Amino acid sequence: MFKKRTDLALEARELWQESAEKTTRLSGVKASKQRSEGYPVNRVDILDERGEKALGKPRGTYRTIDLTTFWQRKADFFERAVRAVGGQLKELLPETGPVLVIGLGNRAMTPDAVGPLAADSVLVTRHLITAQPWHFAGFRPVAVQQTGVLGTTGVESAEAVRGLVAEVQPALVIAVDALASRRVGRVCATVQLSDTGITPGSGVGNHRAALDQETLGVPVFAIGIPTVVDAATLAADLLEESGITEIDEEKLRGNQQNLMVTPRDIDAQVRDLAKVVGYGINWALQDLEIEEINALLS
Repeated sequence: MFKKRTDLALEARELWQESAEKTTRLSGVKASKQRSEGYPVNRVDILDERGEKALGKPRGTYRTIDLTTFWQRKADFFERAVRAVGGQLKELLPETGPVLVIGLGNRAMTPDAVGPLAADSVLVTRHLITAQPWHFAGFRPVAVQQTGVLGTTGVESAEAVRGLVAEVQPALVIAVDALASRRVGRVCATVQLSDTGITPGSGVGNHRAALDQETLGVPVFAIGIPTVVDAATLAADLLEESGITEIDEEKLRGNQQNLMVTPRDIDAQVRDLAKVVGYGINWALQDLEIEEINALLS
């Protein structure tokens, strides 16, 4: 059977359902739906080893916010998206403790620039609290780092983050990165949040060492935006929609193992959604309204 590629737990569950018999029950996985600020939220909880094996992902909570209507730019669309992301993230995070935010990816490669661009919009407060605690006592300590990529730094992201964690000693890490989706309609239209950590570079098919509690010693919460679709996965879906079910994976993939598809206006879409994620992190961590975040970042 052709193996379709996705980094979204929501889609991994869809793929399992498509491949299973209608009477088969997916054990070890719980799914639910809700709405936040008008945006649909799909939650997938992987509960045990059976769920891990079925979906190919570590156990934990995965929340996928559908921001498709964000691009209709109706009233308060940005503010509602920020509160939706921030609200879902806040439910996952411990209420107290210093935070290290990591922007993963390559700023020079637009589909992989989600992490660095989101980090640009995160309020950095750790040094201010240390220098002037009487002025900034109401803020949560936050440090931010953009790790770059191995090809330009010579340092693995995991190595850099481990060193930062040892020095900064945060209570938790929030890692932001690009992801891959199986559906074009979810590219730059969804945000996935999880409490299971992340593997840097997954969105562009360049998997590196994982960032999770096992490797860093502190809880790692991941935020990802799908920016690409694996070309062979897209082709397989299109063929199936046309009624062709027998797919030769070797012929379909050919020599294009790393061919990815991305929207033509990816620059604007990544820039806008990365800002939503950055502001959402601020909204979750600090007791601030969006207007106040704007003022502090300006």
